[in-house]
Amino acid sequence: MRTRAFWVVVLALVALFGGSGALLAYDSSQAHTIAKGIRIGGVDVGGLSTTRASERVRTAYATRLRRPLTVRFHGRRFVLKPRALHLSIDAAGSAEAALERSRSDGLLSRAWRSLTGGNLRADIAPQLRYSGAAIARFAGRVSRAVNQQARDAGISYSGGGISPVGSQAGIEVQESRLIGEIDDALSGARRQVLHVPVSATEPKITTTELAARYPIVITVDRGAFTLRLWKHLKLVRSYRIAVGMAGLETPAGLYHIQDKEVNPAWHVPNSAWAGSLAGQTIPPGPQDPIKARWMGIYNGAGIHGTDELGSLGSAASHGCIRMAIPDVIELYSEAPLGTPVYIA
Repeated sequence: MRTRAFWVVVLALVALFGGSGALLAYDSSQAHTIAKGIRIGGVDVGGLSTTRASERVRTAYATRLRRPLTVRFHGRRFVLKPRALHLSIDAAGSAEAALERSRSDGLLSRAWRSLTGGNLRADIAPQLRYSGAAIARFAGRVSRAVNQQARDAGISYSGGGISPVGSQAGIEVQESRLIGEIDDALSGARRQVLHVPVSATEPKITTTELAARYPIVITVDRGAFTLRLWKHLKLVRSYRIAVGMAGLETPAGLYHIQDKEVNPAWHVPNSAWAGSLAGQTIPPGPQDPIKARWMGIYNGAGIHGTDELGSLGSAASHGCIRMAIPDVIELYSEAPLGTPVYIA
């Protein structure tokens, strides 16, 4: 049911215009005039024809459309220039949209607003034209400059020791959000400085997980003739060793235990230093210099036991790492396949 106030308004309008025909005629006379209170992107176009509104909007936006849009991230600036966007405004289309909003209310509402001097109070988004592909390219450029990969926790080898290297979260630009914010800023044509939206990316291995990640590590200090055993990044044992002699040095670098064997045979390398034994296989026993245990690390070099205890503490081997037999047996039981072996 219509309210009493509604019928009072109707009667007042009919009385004012002398009948419905006059009311329609009056409304028709306002068909090309934008209602008071309407703005286009903040530009007041109320009470104007679409032609005049279009001119006012075009004039107001002439300066705005020349302003570059700046995106900031921690003191860094990325500038998106209007020329790259092919930025322009459809002022006539924007004015038509404002008029359409003016006429969207019913006849009586429009007449009553006119009669009482009321305002519609609406801000119509300007119809801007620009290249979406250019925005996507710009967002990609910002991402490439800002993105930082997360850093996994790890260990640093130095001399005969190790030290933990902490993890670090990464930075990733939220490209779709950045594109949306640029689009919103251009549509409103007001905000000329934006801040890059980012999210943190977590490392696969965190600092708290590091000790569990490295249950066993072996380091070899050739200069000090010392092999060290680390458990969960803590030093637990040091062993006296022999390393390769000059010209047959134990290879430096990071390796891993590749194979293991109890009471191994000696597969003699085809090298000049091996003499008549080159290429032969010496079975376990008194003639076999590889005693008790074998842990291969790289290209025929490995860790093994020796009964030549006088060689420990010197550069005496043909490239392998020699240990006392009780020591190599103990180490063998602690170090599984894949154990890191760092040789300094």
